[in-house]
Amino acid sequence: MALIAEWQAALARFHFERPWWLIAVPLLLALAAWLARRSASGGGWAALVDAPLLDALRLPEPAVTTRASPWPWLALAWTLAALALAGPTWQREPAAASATPDGWVLVLDLSPSMLAPDAAPNRVSRARYAIEDVLRSAQGARIGLVVFGAEPYTVTPLTDDVATVRALTGPLSPGLMPSSGDRLGAALAMAQQLLERSTTQGGHVVVLTDGYADPDEANAAARSLRDRSTTVDVLAIGGGGESPSAASGALANPARANDTTGTSPAEDSAAVEPVNRELLQQLARAGGGRVFELGEMPALLSQLQTKVTRSATALSDVEAERWRDAGVWLLPPLLLLVAVMARRGWW
Repeated sequence: MALIAEWQAALARFHFERPWWLIAVPLLLALAAWLARRSASGGGWAALVDAPLLDALRLPEPAVTTRASPWPWLALAWTLAALALAGPTWQREPAAASATPDGWVLVLDLSPSMLAPDAAPNRVSRARYAIEDVLRSAQGARIGLVVFGAEPYTVTPLTDDVATVRALTGPLSPGLMPSSGDRLGAALAMAQQLLERSTTQGGHVVVLTDGYADPDEANAAARSLRDRSTTVDVLAIGGGGESPSAASGALANPARANDTTGTSPAEDSAAVEPVNRELLQQLARAGGGRVFELGEMPALLSQLQTKVTRSATALSDVEAERWRDAGVWLLPPLLLLVAVMARRGWW
């Protein structure tokens, strides 16, 4: 009884994954009927020539040795192929859930104030070091990079090619911008566009800045990102708020200590403007994030990686299933039929 119940359950679940391939079976029947009708009519000459004349014109048929016709086998092979392509199924099997990576967009300030040397060697260099740290920890995430001055520019869309982002980050400096300015709002809107165009699971925007000139627009853009489940964190670039270990850690690397990319002859005489941390706090609150100091880079990286780990854990808890395609079991008899029909003398 249990076996009968199992068979009944299998029959109830039986269906075709791609049923449109079954159209090939009636097409075969229609083709066979047309060929039979054409053969019975003498190739169509009976409609054009009188029967007595047609009999006189017809040549005597030579004696042929009786042999098996390939057409029944061809019809069987055609039917098996159509059934296999239709995907018969009645069982489900576990399927690996496809992982959608998180999307991180780094928004880098390239205004002239980023040349200030209060964060040795200068603010823009320290921001590049921070980006390098983020790239090094970008496991299971896609990275995009936007820079802004008077106007925002996309350096790279969201990509998992960390090497390309790293190569394009090195030369970035305020001197590359066509016009000086500090409009963060437009840069956040561009970051949102990058996230919307990508196939990412979650969004995270990290703003690396020492301040900006459009707080109303920037806060509105941050709220728009938060409404779309994207967190906006701020990394304050500038002295006065970081721990002494951060500055010494940056200079511990000789390559970083000797890095003068982004400096200019006017840097030594540039007025060091203090970082308006209250302004950055407003932006972080609007975006649902927080403000990190340069000395808090490990905490920022941990937060980014925690979000990726949480997404991966949630994905592993999903028990995905799919229908098992049984059409593959029709391939061995189909291949055997094709091999038999390929023998000499059948065509």
